[in-house]
Amino acid sequence: MGPWTWLQRIASLAEAVGSRAAFAAANLPAVLGAYTRRRDVPYGLDPRQRMDVYVPDAVPAAPRPVVVFWHGGRWSNGDKRDYRFVGAALAGIGCVAVVPNYRLYPQVRMAGFMQDAALAASWAAAYAREFHDPDRLVLMGHSAGAQLAALVALDARHFAAAGRERPRIAGVIGLSGPYDFLPLVEADLVDIFGPQDALPASQAIHFAHPGAPPMLLVHGGADETVWPKNSRNLAAALQARGVDVTLRILPGLRHADTVAALSLPARARAPVLPEIDRFIRALDARAERREESTAPAATEP
Repeated sequence: MGPWTWLQRIASLAEAVGSRAAFAAANLPAVLGAYTRRRDVPYGLDPRQRMDVYVPDAVPAAPRPVVVFWHGGRWSNGDKRDYRFVGAALAGIGCVAVVPNYRLYPQVRMAGFMQDAALAASWAAAYAREFHDPDRLVLMGHSAGAQLAALVALDARHFAAAGRERPRIAGVIGLSGPYDFLPLVEADLVDIFGPQDALPASQAIHFAHPGAPPMLLVHGGADETVWPKNSRNLAAALQARGVDVTLRILPGLRHADTVAALSLPARARAPVLPEIDRFIRALDARAERREESTAPAATEP
C-alpha cells in the first residue's frame, strides 16, 4: 500500500471522526427538548424503512403541521439517529417532525429510495389526517434528502410506482439540495441514476409545473459540494410557472451549514430555523384562508 493510499485513509478517518463529533455536539442539547419521540416506527418491511416521530409536548391551540425530513449523505450513507436535533428544532416551532431512514445505494438505486420517499410521505399524510392537520403536510430534506423531497413532490409518478395516491403537499423545504445536477461524471452517481436515458428523471427541475407546492429553498453561498445554482435554477423554473418560491442564498455558508444551523449550538450562524418557521406559518395562513373560503355560508334561522 502506497503512502498516498494511507494518507487518503487517514483523511477519511479524520473526516468520519469529525462528523461523529459534530453530530454528537448537535444532538446533545436536543435530548432536553420539550417533545415526545416515537422511535423506529415502520413504514415498510425493510429494516431501513423506519422513522422517528417527534411530537411537541405543549397542548396545541390548533392542529399541528407535519414535516417529513429526509437526511442527506450522497444517497449512500446517513441515519435518522444523527438528526435528532432536526426533529427537536421542528418540534420547538410547533411542528410534528417525521424523520425517516430510507434504503441506500448500493442496496437500491433511484427507484428504491424514491419508493421509500413516497411511502414515508404517504404514511405521514395518513398520520396527519388521523391526528394532526392533513392540509399542512410539508416535505423537507438536506442535500440528497432535499432531492428526494423536491422530486417526490413534483413528480407524482413516484407515488403511483409505490402503489399510493399522491397526498396533498402543502409545501417543500430544501436545504442545499441538488435539483439540476447533470451531467454526471462520478461512476457511482451514474450507477445510481442511470442508465443514460433515465438521467433526466432524477432532476427535480425537469418537473417544475404550475400548481406545484410552494417552496423554501435555502443554500449556502460557499457550498462547493452542491453548487448554489441548483437552488437558483429550480427557483427560477418554478417562478416562471407561477409557483410561490422563497429563495435564500446565505453568504459564507458551506454545504452542511444549512442543516447544522438547526442545532442549538449553531443557530446563531444563520437564520435557517426562522426562515422555516416563517414559511410554515405562511402555509398555515394560506390553509386557513382556504378553509374559510370553502366553509358553508351561514343561513338565517
